[in-house]
Amino acid sequence: MPSPNVPFRQGLLLCGLLAAAVLLTACPPSASDSVYDDPARSITLKVPDDPTVSFNLWVRVGSQNDPAGKEGLAALTGALIAGGATTENSYEDILKKLYPLASTYDVSVDKEMTAVTGRVHKDNLDAYFELLTDAYLRPAFNEDDFNRTKNDQLNYLTTQLRYASDEELGKAALMDFIYDGTAYRHPIAGTVAGLESITIDDVKAFYQKYYNRANVVTAIGGGFDVDLLERFEATIDQLPEGEAASPVTVTPAAIEGNQVMLVEKDGADASISFGYPISVQRGERDFYALWIANSWLGEHRNQSSHLYQVIRETRGMNYGDYSYIEAFPQGGFRQMPPTNVARNHQIFQIWIRTLPNAQAHFAIRAATRELQDLIENGMSEEEFELTRSFLSKYYLHFAGNNQGRLGYAVDDSFYGIEEGHLNLFGEMMASITREEVNAALKEHLRFDNMKIAVITGDAENMAEALKNDTPSPIEYPTPKSEEVLAEDKEISTYSIPIADVKIVPVEEIFGK
Repeated sequence: MPSPNVPFRQGLLLCGLLAAAVLLTACPPSASDSVYDDPARSITLKVPDDPTVSFNLWVRVGSQNDPAGKEGLAALTGALIAGGATTENSYEDILKKLYPLASTYDVSVDKEMTAVTGRVHKDNLDAYFELLTDAYLRPAFNEDDFNRTKNDQLNYLTTQLRYASDEELGKAALMDFIYDGTAYRHPIAGTVAGLESITIDDVKAFYQKYYNRANVVTAIGGGFDVDLLERFEATIDQLPEGEAASPVTVTPAAIEGNQVMLVEKDGADASISFGYPISVQRGERDFYALWIANSWLGEHRNQSSHLYQVIRETRGMNYGDYSYIEAFPQGGFRQMPPTNVARNHQIFQIWIRTLPNAQAHFAIRAATRELQDLIENGMSEEEFELTRSFLSKYYLHFAGNNQGRLGYAVDDSFYGIEEGHLNLFGEMMASITREEVNAALKEHLRFDNMKIAVITGDAENMAEALKNDTPSPIEYPTPKSEEVLAEDKEISTYSIPIADVKIVPVEEIFGK
């Protein structure tokens, strides 16, 4: 059944999880076996000794292609392909047939990409291949599946995102805030009004327009043979005729001064995300220079990163504090960077995980102060060498199996990285200098003209404190060292001028 936690990444979740887990760990990645074909047609990752085969059908469409007033249509279409009937099989029959194969298929939708993915042991290949390809070639789009899936997506927005996942709500609010007026603004799951307006005919028309021969690329990895590759590529010819999706213009307004959105939610502690657009992209040398600096500042789930040490480890304020230079959705549920979320527009973001409202202003100050110090003073030689050495090994974990590596191969095609991001990452770690890192910091990052989104149960008081730049001393339940207390005095009065504060009731966010 589709996962209720991530409605824009729908999949068939089966009871054979133990067997599937064995498949996922059966073959470690082997870079020497990778081959990249013409990305206009297909991508291959040949690993002869892999007993499994991974599939990825990349469709060049995402939530940015949702028509105005139909926000959520791309996600709903993907959800029905993954979690609905086909003209050949009912949804219940699909589940029954997949169960003995110890496998599944999934559809993920992001801002600019949709990926139909799956993995199976070669012993079950023929039966699985028929089910997988049937899903995207012959979706039934029947009323029962449509109503169920649409309700799931609405419930995600109105119940889970608004009321059960404050950290994801804060990050989604920041995207809404930064990209106001653009096709990137709304959550991938859509808006309440947009979903409510979508009909089954809208889904069929969206599928006909975007799931076509000109708009898809096949990607296959693992222990496949030429015959299977040709069969997979041939499925494209069974899709409707059509045109490749036209580029979507996404130009967020310039941020003048620090601007704050407080999402008011009764009883909520503070969940904070802040940042701004950046132009650097994966594949550029400055991107890898920034990755080194960002890893030191706030590598995702890395307890040795600086923000984690300052806010959590030293002061015990929350669970973790991280920073990002490219999209990292569902950070609370994953350890390594995701694939198939490639975007032409990225933001620098700091994520301060949930903490008491009384400590929110202090935490924003602490994180911004550390960001300013990094930009102005750069990394020391010791910090640079330690971080570069760490990353030169850590990146090898980004793709833990051949399915992950196939996802990166698709992303490489999106960004036009012929050498491959993972290969390039290793090379860059060996060649980038500290001077390049510190220059990239000054060119691409800043500590002002930011947008700040906070989910809070104390919006009025927080708004006044932020607007007035009120000192924000912090108290601890246990004694702290004199050094920490002295630094706290500096942090509590560190100035963050605020140009504008707005309060949005949680009931209204993502409504339209």
